[in-house]
Amino acid sequence: MPARPLDTTTVMALVASATSAPSLHNAQPWRFRHIRGSGTLELLADLDRAMERADPDRRGLHLGCGAALFNLRVAAADDGRYADVQVLPDPADPRLLATVRLLDVHRADRELARLFPAISRRHTSRHPFEDRAVPAVVREALRDAAEREGAQLVFPDRWHTESLLDHVRDAEGRDSADAAYLEEMRAWTRVGARETGAARDGVPDYAFGPGRRDGRAPVRDFAGRRPVPGRPTAVFETAPNLALLGTTHDRPGDWLRAGEAMERVLLLATLHGLATSLTSHSLERHDLRELARDPTSSMGFVQMVLRLGYGPAGTASPRRPVEEVLEIV
Repeated sequence: MPARPLDTTTVMALVASATSAPSLHNAQPWRFRHIRGSGTLELLADLDRAMERADPDRRGLHLGCGAALFNLRVAAADDGRYADVQVLPDPADPRLLATVRLLDVHRADRELARLFPAISRRHTSRHPFEDRAVPAVVREALRDAAEREGAQLVFPDRWHTESLLDHVRDAEGRDSADAAYLEEMRAWTRVGARETGAARDGVPDYAFGPGRRDGRAPVRDFAGRRPVPGRPTAVFETAPNLALLGTTHDRPGDWLRAGEAMERVLLLATLHGLATSLTSHSLERHDLRELARDPTSSMGFVQMVLRLGYGPAGTASPRRPVEEVLEIV
């Protein structure tokens, strides 16, 4: 079927949905390019937003961009279009992460389209969740969602969950003594009315969530050593529901695929009424990342740890205007 023209309004709407994706410290490390009349969007890495301390190999950057790519596919399906994606199409240009050719077909992916309402509802929740398990039927649906994107989702047993929590505490201790890491995180946080009111990226203080008075949930404290007036404290869950998202290999293409799988899982979890957050804290340390893999699974490399549960859905973080991330030529 001949493709409908991809007009500027449609392109901007698709990119707006794409940029609702999560990214490390909400850095939003992506750019998009559309050539008029081509029916194609390009996804590019914004290397100016890479993090040398927390993400030296740019794995986290690729995960965020993969999540944005998945949102673009979902938004295209909601618009009745099929997204023909080619990942890493030009070996000579590592910034070009994907090309997305948008087509009209009789059988647009309606399963993807059903996820569209969750794009605007999904927010990272740094609040306490209830101490209750995620039902087995929901866990199975989330596993299937990851597999559909070529990744694997594993729910670790109690023993391995304890190990993961120990790794997070280890990472927190190391980071607290790492001045360069603390400075980098500080550069991506926004504290106070003046900073948060003008924020287009980063993590604003209203999205920090409460300080942890007790509990064991692996929630990164973006306040660091900065005081946040009026910030409450709370007791977090003692037995958090964690899930490991991983891939067989560990190359840039696998990182993008993992980002797509991560976002598919997060959107489906949102539709199932779950609150979600991501914890890559311990995975940012090479030795701890190697220990994160579940020894009872066939997963080769852990790409992200997800925290799932029942609780507040979290607060929307600021986004850069579409005009700032989209180039139309």
